Amino acid sequence: MLGSTHGTLTTDFRARVVACGEEPHASVVSLPTATRQGGLDVSGRPLHLAVPDLDRFFRPRSVAVVGASDTEGRPNTGITRQLIAWAERVGARLHPVHPTRKTVFGRPCVPSVAGLPEPVDLAVLLVADPLPVIEELAEAKVPFAVAFASGFAETGEAGALAQARLAAAVERSGLRLLGPNTNLNAFEEFRDDLEGPAIALITQSGHQGRPLHSLQELGIRLSHWAPTGNEADLETADFIAYFAQRPEVGAIACYVEGLKDGRSFLLAADRAARAGVPVVAVKVGRTEAGAEAAASHTGKLTGADQVVDAAMRQFGVVRVDGLDELQDTAALLARARPPRAEGVAVYSISGGTGAHFADLATAAGLTLPALSAAKQDELHTWIPGYLNVANPIDNGGHPVGDHRGRKIIDAILADPSVGVLICPITGPFPPMSDRLAQDLVDAAEATDKLVCVVWGSPVGTEDAYRTTLLGSSRVATFRTFSNCITAVKAHLDHHRFATGYRSPFDEAPRTPSPSFRKAQGLIRPGRQLSEHAAKQLLRAYGIRVPREQLVTSAAGAVRAAGPVGYPVVMKASGPHLAHKTELGLVKVGLTSASQVRDAYRELTDIARFESVDLDGILVCQMIDRGVEMMVGVTHDALFGPTVTVGLGGVLVEVLHDTAVRVPPFGEKDARDMLGELRGRALLQGVRGGAPVDVDALVEVVLRVQRMALELGDDLTELDINPLVVLGRGQGAVALDALAVCR
Repeated sequence: MLGSTHGTLTTDFRARVVACGEEPHASVVSLPTATRQGGLDVSGRPLHLAVPDLDRFFRPRSVAVVGASDTEGRPNTGITRQLIAWAERVGARLHPVHPTRKTVFGRPCVPSVAGLPEPVDLAVLLVADPLPVIEELAEAKVPFAVAFASGFAETGEAGALAQARLAAAVERSGLRLLGPNTNLNAFEEFRDDLEGPAIALITQSGHQGRPLHSLQELGIRLSHWAPTGNEADLETADFIAYFAQRPEVGAIACYVEGLKDGRSFLLAADRAARAGVPVVAVKVGRTEAGAEAAASHTGKLTGADQVVDAAMRQFGVVRVDGLDELQDTAALLARARPPRAEGVAVYSISGGTGAHFADLATAAGLTLPALSAAKQDELHTWIPGYLNVANPIDNGGHPVGDHRGRKIIDAILADPSVGVLICPITGPFPPMSDRLAQDLVDAAEATDKLVCVVWGSPVGTEDAYRTTLLGSSRVATFRTFSNCITAVKAHLDHHRFATGYRSPFDEAPRTPSPSFRKAQGLIRPGRQLSEHAAKQLLRAYGIRVPREQLVTSAAGAVRAAGPVGYPVVMKASGPHLAHKTELGLVKVGLTSASQVRDAYRELTDIARFESVDLDGILVCQMIDRGVEMMVGVTHDALFGPTVTVGLGGVLVEVLHDTAVRVPPFGEKDARDMLGELRGRALLQGVRGGAPVDVDALVEVVLRVQRMALELGDDLTELDINPLVVLGRGQGAVALDALAVCR
């Protein structure tokens, strides 16, 4: 392996808001204090997350084990024994607590927490119901506790109510609780003979962290393991924020079944991004079956997966799918140096192997630059001239067995366009594979560029693999092509992200805009706005709409058509009217007063027949050129307001070609959203069409984001569709809009 060198805020979450510029390990402050110090955005949501001081949790001076036992055959006995061994390793004094025992494993035992001989930093609760113990711990001023008991939110409604009671008791007590439904993983033994940056591990399921714990056998250092369980109090976000400031942590690896609070997760990811500490996560729930299984395990909301995916990407969290990808990607990100260049060179002893790997790498988005003619001539000094050395580089096999092997590797690494060298070795073929492995290790020691090896043997007991490659502190060794490609791409993407990272929270608006004051008068609680009212809302935020007038008579329609300008469009407008076209309530291309008069009568007749409640008929400017897009706001159960952009008109329902971001975000993210669309080429002009005004589209996205931030829960849904984006410099016009108020 490689070597070194937004939903509604809960009371609990509000209580942990901190203000801008707070020092690490800051104490918890109240909401009013945070407000005075500017720690909230325009909608009253936190801009910073308090970092719990977990030093005394992971390395306590003294520990109480409530429910300790030494009766053989009892589950608590094995746990007590393991805790005693752990306490000795970390230098903590351990005090058994049990109402009927005088001693446990020869140690004096007290009947209750009140009888502890000294203050303790951590209480481990080996009791079926931890709730009665919480108040005792509060009186004893115990700062941390762990609850192993199950039977809470993971079991259904009754368990969720029990967990809510436990969480409320913990909040009143002032202590911090890990669990319930957690396990002993926080008290695992970690090797202390390994060097280099470490991986800190967070899992909601203990068994899912076992593969990463085993990385120590491959020479990868682990520093912490936080098994968060049901997260009644301490959650994944708390541990991310804490680990991000630990100097020994090179990467944070997470197995996440459900997020307790989307906002706190993003604030924690932001803290890690500011610190330059990569976060790699498996987040289950991509499919309906996965989401249901996750809920049954941890009792949390999983959120819309597209939103989760976008939010993670927005804040630099590397999302992977499997535990094998999690371990390989986290190991590489923890220990690899920043790349000198983004080009990848593929070097192999087989043309077929090189071509296969190059295809997969290119499809994944890696860049394989063609080596210069001069560099190819240099490589042909040692490689037969009939072999391709442009990239991928095929050496034909034999050069790796003699003095030429190291020279070839050094020459490739010397190329300024190459930042990563990957050598797939599909199987052992001693003695050449042994020498190739050693040459790669020696070359890696002499360069600051990344050297990766894919050892493809299914056996994995070969000395070249176990000793030479895994013994290297500078070579990243993988067992599969896909894991290597995933990890290398994550490595390059992360450093590109980190280099240009600007926290969206630093730029989030703190005070309402003049638009907000205008918009407040347009909100109709509990109602869907008519198209006319929704467009007034857009106007308040400076989003362009067509020239139009709302009329209530045929004569009024004729009078309006003149200033609007022929040809015109006429549409029924009313609350709770979403699909006008399907009902025949839209008429386009009207060019005369008689057509306007007839259209008015027809539209009102249809509305009466369909029992549609109208506030009038819109006479609108007709715009029939440009690219139809959609921009909208929805509320996610975890992250709150989200902004979506995609192809508009009927295409949004047919192609589902959309991109999502969670506010706050800046112009770069708005442009990145457009780059994620499969139909993005339409914006640049296709089949002779002219490019459209992308800048105007980006501006609309940012204005909609401002609306989402300021109106918050008052605006539960907004759908601008179609938004017609005109030619460059001509802007964008919202032809239709739907808005739903809380």
